[in-house]
Amino acid sequence: MLRVTGWICAFLAVAGIAALASGWRAFGKRPTGARKARMERSPQWQHGRFVNPEPMHNDYFRAALDFVNKSKFTTPDGPVPTVQVDPKRFQTTPATGLRVTWFGHSSFLVEIEGHRVLVDPHWSPRSSPMTWSGPKRWYGPLIALGDLPPPDAVVISHDHYDHLDYPTMVAMKDWNTTFVVPLGVGAHLEYWGVPSSHIVELDWWERAAVRGLEIVATPARHISGRTFGIGDAGTLWSGFAILGRERRAYYSGDTGLFPGIKEIGDRLGPFDVTLIEAGEYGRWWSDWHLGPEQAVRAHQLVRGKVLLPAHWGMFTLAYHTWTEPADRILAAAAKAGVTTAVPMPGQGIEPLGLPPLPQWWPKLPGKTAEEDPIVSSHTE
Repeated sequence: MLRVTGWICAFLAVAGIAALASGWRAFGKRPTGARKARMERSPQWQHGRFVNPEPMHNDYFRAALDFVNKSKFTTPDGPVPTVQVDPKRFQTTPATGLRVTWFGHSSFLVEIEGHRVLVDPHWSPRSSPMTWSGPKRWYGPLIALGDLPPPDAVVISHDHYDHLDYPTMVAMKDWNTTFVVPLGVGAHLEYWGVPSSHIVELDWWERAAVRGLEIVATPARHISGRTFGIGDAGTLWSGFAILGRERRAYYSGDTGLFPGIKEIGDRLGPFDVTLIEAGEYGRWWSDWHLGPEQAVRAHQLVRGKVLLPAHWGMFTLAYHTWTEPADRILAAAAKAGVTTAVPMPGQGIEPLGLPPLPQWWPKLPGKTAEEDPIVSSHTE
């Protein structure tokens, strides 16, 4: 019996090592040298890691127990309605000077005053370092990477797997574009083959001039890390303001609600469109993500005109009904008098010339804001 148990343990150990080896490069690389020295000079760097001005309070035990009561509809039981993106769409410039195409989750192409910014692109089958395990996307890419118009910039909000996708970055490493990332994230990109001359790393409030656009890294309340831990905070996280001569767009990245969101609006707003994360949330870890109602509040604080919800509609990363973020954000927006657009994945819209958008997702049972409030701490 002991011999059999020993063989089982050995097998599991070998399997674990093989699993780690299969995703080793996807884990990325920790910053060193001059990059690390610059990180340590950041006001956000304390005691060997990046920190939020507001402490993150999460009840991990209750969050784990939510699995028992999770929705029966966390994942679609049939095909999700999508729009296959015709590359010819991008041959016509938007009449309003601003067009946004949502590819699902937090991946967007923002066309602004003749420039293009690709946001948190994720084209691989899973949100995971492993090709065989981890959250699987509900539908395939809606356009081939090679069919996208060349972007002037690619912005990455942080290094979690649903935002910084290793296979996508490898496929893009030779693109003639500028990768704008928070402090430390450039170490991953260089490790994967992106030339250092194509990488710009920013601390909060720092700016990069990219081919006629100004891109500003904005504060966010989150964490980072690509290890098996909850987060090591060894790289920075951020949102981004994309500033043209007349048009302005804001992308929140992943964030909980915090007082600094108002400062973003005061310093850089108003914004013609906001792309704010509104999905994949939980009541007991509400400092990590806004949730629908707080997404509407964040939109108001940054002085946005039209809100497009991000961070939903492609992966199962939480226990709520997959359509719940859209239902709740529309309800909250209607109550607050906020203009919200929920395009179908693959659909491109001009926020300043917004047509009526039909509800494309099915009606499923989910919880309301009153039944399951998502409220971040330290929001005063």
